[in-house]
Amino acid sequence: MDSNKKDYYEVLGLNKGATDEEIKKAYRQMAKKYHPDLNPGNADAEAKFKEVNEAYEVLSDSEKKARYDQFGFAGVDPNYGGGAGAGGFDVDLNDIFGSFFGGFGGFGSQGSRNPNAAQRGEDIQARITISFEEAAKGCKRTVDVNRVETCPDCHGTGSAPGTSRRTCPDCNGRGYVSVTQNSLFGTIQSQKACPKCAGKGTVIDTPCQKCHGQGRVSNRASVEVNVPAGIDNRQVFAVSGAGNAGRNNGPAGDLRVAVFVRPHPYFVREDYNVHLDQHISFTQAALGDKIRIPTLDNDVYIDIPAGTQSGDDFKLRGRGIQVLGGKSKGDQIVHIIVDVPTHLTDKQRELIKELEKELGVERGAPASSKSKKTKFTDKFKN
Repeated sequence: MDSNKKDYYEVLGLNKGATDEEIKKAYRQMAKKYHPDLNPGNADAEAKFKEVNEAYEVLSDSEKKARYDQFGFAGVDPNYGGGAGAGGFDVDLNDIFGSFFGGFGGFGSQGSRNPNAAQRGEDIQARITISFEEAAKGCKRTVDVNRVETCPDCHGTGSAPGTSRRTCPDCNGRGYVSVTQNSLFGTIQSQKACPKCAGKGTVIDTPCQKCHGQGRVSNRASVEVNVPAGIDNRQVFAVSGAGNAGRNNGPAGDLRVAVFVRPHPYFVREDYNVHLDQHISFTQAALGDKIRIPTLDNDVYIDIPAGTQSGDDFKLRGRGIQVLGGKSKGDQIVHIIVDVPTHLTDKQRELIKELEKELGVERGAPASSKSKKTKFTDKFKN
């Protein structure tokens, strides 16, 4: 017997007296860590894997474990009649393979997927560019897309018109075949999808010429979409059922439309509010006026009180953008900018000087400390 052998409990990273569940859990972890399929060409990992299996073979067997606990290796050495190499594993191999080979194919959930089950079609994408007003109020657009549709000739069966599928002769309609393999675990019998029918249980003798037996064909289609009111730049909305056709009578996927909104020449959007910089003259600000303001719907008039300052705001309630998926609307905020006259004539300059005297303005005096707002759109330009 090899005197360099490690204690079986030590091999699995356990203490003597570990429970059956602890032994099984440790074995799974160590077997996964050192399995040759996960460590190709690594001789040390292969040796560790054999060591782990030998330890588990003994400790998972209640009789062998009892002899090992009492007599050590002598209790399970073949020369003493306890042969560790003679027995089998008391472990569910399907459970082990399913736990750590699921991501490598063949034994995981993907391997047992029913190929005849209804499968939803894939989503597809498109993009459109619309105006500021169309985004605010909603609109209709027609988009051209490439998508997969149910074959019009065979109606998705894959068989040529007038023919039908027949039971697969290799698996007798079961969809799977049994496979026997020799491995480090011993002889393993497993099941895999039938390669002849790809797990469907039926085969096509005369494939549909249009779809070549696939049941679906690629096509260029025009889809009319309703762009929802309130959509913003770079937002995406879905058109249910306008994507690729499903398989086995499964539902179609969705068409996902990305929206790009062209900037407006003078409106700026913030959430569902619309902002507008409105210029007025020096005299309008000083004397007051009634001015016409553009909105998303039509022009409206607002009163500018005498003494209005540059940076003052006026709110037009409900004149903004419709809330996406709702009925309410945001507001329109009008930001007043007073234009100071330039390039004055001599007469205009004299009149302003007289007004300055009349107002009692002292030349050279510091400007008013009252804080003024900057143009709203400045923060969007920076």
